[in-house]
Amino acid sequence: MTVQQHGLGPTVSWPVRSGPVPPIAAYFSARPETGFGAGSGLAPDQQRPLIRGDEAGSYILTGSAGAGKTQLAIAYANTLWQARDVELLVWITASSRAAIISGYAQAFRQTSAAPGGPPGPGPAGTSSQVPGADMTAGPGPAGGYGGGQDQEEMARQFLRWLTESTRSWLVVLDDLADAADLADMWPRGPMGRTVLTTRLLPASIAPPSQHAKLVQVGPYSRREALAYLTARLFEDTAQRNGALDLAEVLDRLPIALTHAAALIADCRIDARDYQAQYDERRRAMGLSSHSTPTSIVAVTWSLALDRSDQVLPSALARPVLAMLALLDANGIPAGVLTSKAAREYIGSYSPDRSPATDEQVRSVLTGLAQVGLLTIDPTSAARTVYLHALVQQSVQQVLPVAVRDQAAVATANALAQAWPDRGPDPYLDQALRDCLSALTQGAGDALWAPDGHPVLLRAGQSLDAARLKGPALAYWRELAERSVRVQGEDTPQSLQYMQYLAAAYEAADHLDMAMDMLVRSLAHLEEALGPGHAETLTAHSNLGKLCLSAGWNEEALPHFERALAGREWVLGPDHPDTLASRSDLAGGYRAVGRLDDAITVYRRTLTDQELILGEDHPTTVATRGSLAAALQAAGRMKDAVQLYAQTLADRERALGPDHPDTISARASLAYAYRSAGRMKEALPLYVRTVADRERVQGPDHPDTITSRAVLAGVYFGARKFRDALPLYERTVADRERVQGPDHPDTITARGNLASAYHSAGKIIVATQLYERTLTDYERVLGPHHENTLTSRVNLAMAYYAARRMTDAVSLLRHTLSDCERSLPPGHPLTQSVRENLQAATRA
Repeated sequence: MTVQQHGLGPTVSWPVRSGPVPPIAAYFSARPETGFGAGSGLAPDQQRPLIRGDEAGSYILTGSAGAGKTQLAIAYANTLWQARDVELLVWITASSRAAIISGYAQAFRQTSAAPGGPPGPGPAGTSSQVPGADMTAGPGPAGGYGGGQDQEEMARQFLRWLTESTRSWLVVLDDLADAADLADMWPRGPMGRTVLTTRLLPASIAPPSQHAKLVQVGPYSRREALAYLTARLFEDTAQRNGALDLAEVLDRLPIALTHAAALIADCRIDARDYQAQYDERRRAMGLSSHSTPTSIVAVTWSLALDRSDQVLPSALARPVLAMLALLDANGIPAGVLTSKAAREYIGSYSPDRSPATDEQVRSVLTGLAQVGLLTIDPTSAARTVYLHALVQQSVQQVLPVAVRDQAAVATANALAQAWPDRGPDPYLDQALRDCLSALTQGAGDALWAPDGHPVLLRAGQSLDAARLKGPALAYWRELAERSVRVQGEDTPQSLQYMQYLAAAYEAADHLDMAMDMLVRSLAHLEEALGPGHAETLTAHSNLGKLCLSAGWNEEALPHFERALAGREWVLGPDHPDTLASRSDLAGGYRAVGRLDDAITVYRRTLTDQELILGEDHPTTVATRGSLAAALQAAGRMKDAVQLYAQTLADRERALGPDHPDTISARASLAYAYRSAGRMKEALPLYVRTVADRERVQGPDHPDTITSRAVLAGVYFGARKFRDALPLYERTVADRERVQGPDHPDTITARGNLASAYHSAGKIIVATQLYERTLTDYERVLGPHHENTLTSRVNLAMAYYAARRMTDAVSLLRHTLSDCERSLPPGHPLTQSVRENLQAATRA
């Protein structure tokens, strides 16, 4: 079983194929009466295809398990791909919302690397930026650099691109488990087609588009069933004796016919012999003659298993099936089944109980495939082995609880061993998450005896690392609640999960929920472990950082001070965690305006880090940049510029001139020069920053767009309106195309352009843009958001400049009332509105 990794390299050309498409069945039936394609050779009145392969549009294929929905989708996708009727094929196993988002994000990455694809995310980088370095680009509110896009944003950008693309595309969403997972995620566009397969009842699926056709997929027709058996049993025509009767007994269910045909061919019997064995086994199992898909497959798989015991050299098939039955039916990574934990469990069923070898595992899988129980795709490392969901269900029903629990723990161990620390392949990461999801559903409480299995933590970390914020939040919430319910709230593991949940709340901008969770977990940690325990001190540090993120700067300081004092006592003054706490405290001092204290602590931290970690260590370089920012805030520009220049030199030496962090360091130095009034030195660096980001990260990367806006602000500040206006205009156009017209960054860019027009004396066009900006802010952020209030003031001042005094005064009075009600007392915006209103009233 040779497995190849999916290529994710940067060189991509059209057509583009994204996602591992499952293998087509060896004897796939085209299903001319109940599937894709017109019935070749049949009379016109006998041609009843559900969907013609040449028919454009979108389809939702529903039906019971085993009806062949996925195989129909595979055949349809392969037909369009091989005929070059689509330039983009995206296959996504839609087992969860995380899987859908991850699939779109990966398609976005791949197509972004192809000419004419969507605006790409560019190479990954931390893009560390000294606070404030690009935060004052020009008129109106401005945003800073992001640390790379999360997958949810990339998924949204990919869906937007599909709506506008001139390239033909097909998106297949296979085996949707929950209709809610597809909310706001249905692909649309005039050049595209979508196929969705699901076992959900038709009544629970509302077609997401008027162009999507809901199709109920059932069993083969009589002719199709007979044609399949005829084609499958081609070597010995005598084996077809009784084929049609057998097809009727099996209700013409595709998966059951697959099992039966494989066994007939392997055992060299005919269809009548198989039917006799089937009837005998059905009666022995106590199943009635009124069959269901589940009961039919319960018989066919058990007959296949008996045959595997005869074919395979040992009884290893049963532990392999026990593991496969607990994993994802839509594909299991080969590395899980060949891991040490898996081989030890499988080998425990052998006479000498020694671990199975890789060769033995492969032999078992090949034998099970030979009798039709599973499918192997040797080209995919992420989804290598497929065991049908109905077979999984049948296996689980016959597993004794003790055997199931033993298999579940072994499978969890195998998943943990197969999961790379850093997932180089997003397909593999998603397949492992899908496998764990299936395992947790089938394992009962086996993964919580006595504690939560480590793989549960690994799955959450995988979601965090993939920047799947929504799914990560849902996962950590469920995991924490389950841990509290099973173990109690004061256990170390529950408290650890609560810490991760708090971080997920923060990442999703639910700061109040994050604060509540951290305060609760800190109280439990202090009671359970003591105030000086390392985890308690880490909780203090995390709580301080969260306070800073929420703007509660004064509240952050006691937590930073507590963490630093405790770590100095417990770990020593030179421990990396202690140095990190000292840097955190310096950042807290800077946030509350205690700049001298911040500079003193940063200097000590930097000295220690240079000695302990080295001058080029990333943490040391970051601290050097933070010290430079503190010096700049304190007005000590000469020292700040010197440190910014040194930071840039460090980045260039360690990372190279084109690394995103190096480019950000160059932008920070430009900002320092600008703040020091050294525009002659600042401007070339700003220009180079834009050029570097366009070349390295792409012209439509969010960091590139922001850098372009910053350069516009520099020109604007120098009153070079002729240079500034085209850049502001391009920024608005880029943000509308890349992020959408209602994204806050887009609205901000529109407001900046309005301010530029205003300053350039183009009052009419400025007023129109101000009015649109205000309308957008009120709709997206609400009428009392600070950006909305600021936008209202800007519009009022444009009215004032146009001598529309009544409109200006009325709008300022309205704004002042809202500011007094919505903003803290003494807020600068409130004071500014009051002064502008007084001036306008006097005029």
